[in-house]
Amino acid sequence: MYKCYSVKRFFRLLMIDAVIFTIIYCFTGISRHLIFSSADYGEDKIFLPVIMYHSIHEGAGMSYEVTPQQIESDLKYLSEHNYNSVSAQQLADYVYNRGELPENPVMITLDDGFYNNFYYLLPLLEKYDMTAVVSVVGTYVENDAVKDPHVPEYSYLTWEDINDMLGSGRFEIGNHTFNMHSPKGIRMGCSINKGENPEEYSDILNQDISLLQSLIKENTGTVPIVFTYPFGYTCKESIPVLRENGFIITLNCYEKPNYITRNPDCLYGINRYNRSGLYSTEEFMSKLLKE
Repeated sequence: MYKCYSVKRFFRLLMIDAVIFTIIYCFTGISRHLIFSSADYGEDKIFLPVIMYHSIHEGAGMSYEVTPQQIESDLKYLSEHNYNSVSAQQLADYVYNRGELPENPVMITLDDGFYNNFYYLLPLLEKYDMTAVVSVVGTYVENDAVKDPHVPEYSYLTWEDINDMLGSGRFEIGNHTFNMHSPKGIRMGCSINKGENPEEYSDILNQDISLLQSLIKENTGTVPIVFTYPFGYTCKESIPVLRENGFIITLNCYEKPNYITRNPDCLYGINRYNRSGLYSTEEFMSKLLKE
């Protein structure tokens, strides 16, 4: 005998098929997204080694000091091995699809704003056709530099020095906080303290870094896009404040490789290798350039 046709049963089966098809489609789509996203990231990522220098002066190299001969040896090594220094602006332009990066990019940074960064390094940057980012501390420029200027062994940069550096086209200036880089400052480093109210912390940080931003703009006409964490102390609570103040690149002190993509988030937390004067150029480069 013929079986009676059931409309109700037909629609129930149709609904089951639709649910199964939807689940398969979703999982397939997710898998495709993950596969292609991973492939795109792997194809586009660019290895970026970043050097962190501090003071440069004659004598024996120390943990945070190199001699002029050592830093020239570093730049010569990079040049001979076909590395090209990139500025912070070039880095930002690449990430925001406004430009490209050269082959084998490397970034040169210097912390604290010592006068010897200008005195010794400018001729070397010109000789090897390179650029560097110097992150200054506001109180050092405003107070310490004017007391005893232009002594390569210990002086800090004055506003006049900073303008000369910017005018050379070889330097960019970064913000290293106004007064958070000393145990005698308002705090040691700019990370949030344990138990600190996040809103109060944000206000304190904003007041400090916006003050230095204003001073740099007032005295040089430029506004830094680079923020350098004092002592490398970082925290997630600082990110919204930094974004609000116009920073699109932040530098820390973690000695790890960087991989640059077209995702702007990759610029927040650039890792750097401290250049200790206790090692030869070859020893340092073997660590810096290892992916």
